[in-house]
Amino acid sequence: MKRKFLNFIAHSIFFIVLLSACSFVCAAQSAPQVLKIEPPNWWAGHSINPVRVMIRGKNFSGASVETVGSGIKAGNVKVNDAGTYLFVDVTIDEHARPGRRSLRIKTGNGSVEAPFEISEPLARTGRFQGFTPDDVLYLIMTDRFSDGDPSNNNPVVSRGLFDRAKPKYYHGGDFQGVINHLPYLRDLGVTAIWLTPWYDNVNHLNEREMPEGVPITDYHGYGAVDFYGVEEHFGTMMKLRELVERAHRLGIKVIQDSVMNHTGPYHTWAEDEPTPTWYNGTAASHSANPFQPWTMMDSHAAYQEQRGTLEGWFIDILPDLNQNDTETARYEIQNTLWWIGMTGIDGIREDTLPYVPRSFWRDWSAAIRGEYPNINVVGEMYDGDPALVSFFQKGKARYDGVDSGIDTLFDFPLLYPARRAFAEVKEIREVARMLAHDDWYVDPSVLVTFIGNHDMKRFMSEPGATYTGLKLAHTFLLTTRGIPQLYYGDEIGMTGADDPDNRRDFPGGFLNDSRDAFTRAGRNADEQSVFENLRNLARLRAELEPLRRGALTNLLVEEKQYAFMRSSGGAAVIVVFNNDRKPATVEFEVPAQRFVEGTLLIDRLNTARDVRVTGGRIKVEIRGRSASIFSVR
Repeated sequence: MKRKFLNFIAHSIFFIVLLSACSFVCAAQSAPQVLKIEPPNWWAGHSINPVRVMIRGKNFSGASVETVGSGIKAGNVKVNDAGTYLFVDVTIDEHARPGRRSLRIKTGNGSVEAPFEISEPLARTGRFQGFTPDDVLYLIMTDRFSDGDPSNNNPVVSRGLFDRAKPKYYHGGDFQGVINHLPYLRDLGVTAIWLTPWYDNVNHLNEREMPEGVPITDYHGYGAVDFYGVEEHFGTMMKLRELVERAHRLGIKVIQDSVMNHTGPYHTWAEDEPTPTWYNGTAASHSANPFQPWTMMDSHAAYQEQRGTLEGWFIDILPDLNQNDTETARYEIQNTLWWIGMTGIDGIREDTLPYVPRSFWRDWSAAIRGEYPNINVVGEMYDGDPALVSFFQKGKARYDGVDSGIDTLFDFPLLYPARRAFAEVKEIREVARMLAHDDWYVDPSVLVTFIGNHDMKRFMSEPGATYTGLKLAHTFLLTTRGIPQLYYGDEIGMTGADDPDNRRDFPGGFLNDSRDAFTRAGRNADEQSVFENLRNLARLRAELEPLRRGALTNLLVEEKQYAFMRSSGGAAVIVVFNNDRKPATVEFEVPAQRFVEGTLLIDRLNTARDVRVTGGRIKVEIRGRSASIFSVR
């Protein structure tokens, strides 16, 4: 009997211990867990206060939040149905000192602390400057410009994505490569660089976007899986901040490539949405984008006609963010402000502009200006119709009652006739005809003009393109109204067909390259001629204020010849083009209030003889396929 009793006691104790262990494990398994905090930090005295913090994790159902540390308060907690995302307003006292704090998340099964930091703001002097017609922009595809740090070519977390022999793999370009060549850019005359997106992209092959039937990488940066992370192939946040700082020391501004329209297909949200309407549709059920942005300006369009453009997924693959969800919109606005505040950048290039509701752009732009009044935005409206492009520029409420707030747009409408004229030797007066639409814009003087970018074949791969035509195109680009933007490699006449051929590595930027085109010794005679012409144009633009900020007045418009004046204050410059293959003599009137009788004008490009104003006119003898820039001696 005694033995049976002892056995019973032993079994009972074992059962109690086992039950306690199980209870402990089960409780631990259902205790809240934190996986990511967005944003991980903010600033006291910021125009956005409270800041809406989104925390990804597990077991948040029924959670409350309390703060740990002085100067912050938590409120307005919301948890999604799956218990995997928690939203909380964090109010920061304007006098709160920088330093670490935390947010304690409590449920009936336990608690966990999410780290949060109040950061020291960057000094404003020399940062957050914006870009203007005084600038010359230069687009860099980071992965294809220069490999300054080979140690990040094949990172531990993303092995196997580096292969220079494959055009859609990583090639090694990085932030350090850009830093190394900042002096080169300054010598060329560049005053602002636009870098393709630096968001963290997926760490394995992209098997959902296979245009040639084989997996690719997201080397280009447009497939974000972490909007608060830096792509490890490019470097770190510290290196990015160093790049911005080093650029600023040389008088070069930095423009971020921002993507608010979509995420990459492998983003965590695609499998677990923070809210039921975070995206427009789901991976299993969504519409493909029909790419009909013209419907946005159509006051007669029914909403269903516009809906596909606003809500459809790019190439039927990229998840489309829903800015009509207030949590999504707030997340994106804060993310933009976070990158500005963390890096000290000067402007933003906004990708896929028309595929996002204009009301969001209004609110987003207002938030940027509210904290950084000098920061400006150039939007991508990829279309040749000036009516459509102008519809998105700020300064005027359109039929929908919305002023987009977007400062400026890329001048795609001007690009097409310019390419036809200077590459294919078509009518140059088509350029003047497109400029005749300038009245459609609220401010055409700030349009970003260009002759090529990373989404189209290079200028030198257009039918009939020559180095001479490229130099003419650059002359037009740096003398017409607007803010000129160059594409890396165009200064040496790089060729390249459609994507990805238009994104070749810059020769000399990578280990074992056969030549270094960053140096004169590494360029052939034609490349050097293009480079020197562009550098000279940039210097003239910097010297002659009318070329940057002057009003544009046409003086002569013919099939093959074109002349215009840029004037501001008491100064004026005359630019003359002969797009014919044979020499030409042109004669035209000049404004008497700008050029009095007998004024001597010299050609700053040394392609034509000096001319004198006679009878209120000038007569120019100009070589075939050449241009002249006349200024008063």
